[in-house]
Amino acid sequence: MSPQHDWFETEQYSGGITRIWEPHVHSFFRANLYHVAGRDADLVIDFGMGLRSLRQFLGVKHGRPVIAVATHVHVDHVGSFHEFDCRLGHSAEASAFSTMLDTSTLADFFRKQPDGVSQAPDTKWTPDRYRIMPAPLSDVLEEGAQIDLGDRRYRVLHLPGHSSGSIGLLDEMNGVLFSGDAIYDGTLVDDLPGCDKSEYRKTMERICDLDVSIAFGGHGAPMSRKRMQTVAANYLAKSTT
Repeated sequence: MSPQHDWFETEQYSGGITRIWEPHVHSFFRANLYHVAGRDADLVIDFGMGLRSLRQFLGVKHGRPVIAVATHVHVDHVGSFHEFDCRLGHSAEASAFSTMLDTSTLADFFRKQPDGVSQAPDTKWTPDRYRIMPAPLSDVLEEGAQIDLGDRRYRVLHLPGHSSGSIGLLDEMNGVLFSGDAIYDGTLVDDLPGCDKSEYRKTMERICDLDVSIAFGGHGAPMSRKRMQTVAANYLAKSTT
């Protein structure tokens, strides 16, 4: 078994969707990554911590088009972003992707975590050496942009609050949402540097009205529409009390 296959775990869903995560990473930083096998191209959404090569793990065939989309610039979602040639993210965080400074990625939070990993990614691992490689965008995304895989199409939703450039990808025909950290089945985080609670409330209100059958969040298990609306409603109730 290769080091990459020892590092990642996966779960398969219908529609060519694979959920990927890093079981040896601290739960707070253990994000969901997604690989969608389309007819004409593959879509990779978010990129984990970059402690092992995500691209090597995916084993995409040489010459196969791959569209890499980062839902936002935080450390647990951009570690392997630089491994892909076609890199897309929201314009609000374009400069941050180009530099990957700690002030944007919050990588220093992970670096200072005493139990950041339960298993070292390699024999030379030390937290103080952890860095994220810059990954300048090949193109920027705005609200309403389309990502076409041939047999399915995703509309970009700008969902700020958790970060200024947080986005989701909505397959309107099949009712599938990839929501990043805008919403997931867990305690939503709105108190990190760069979070905006006012914008987050607007995003929650918008999410409540989305017509989806399943939502794949940046953390935790996939959600039904009812569960997604419950998480959003609970946030709204808590944030106004």
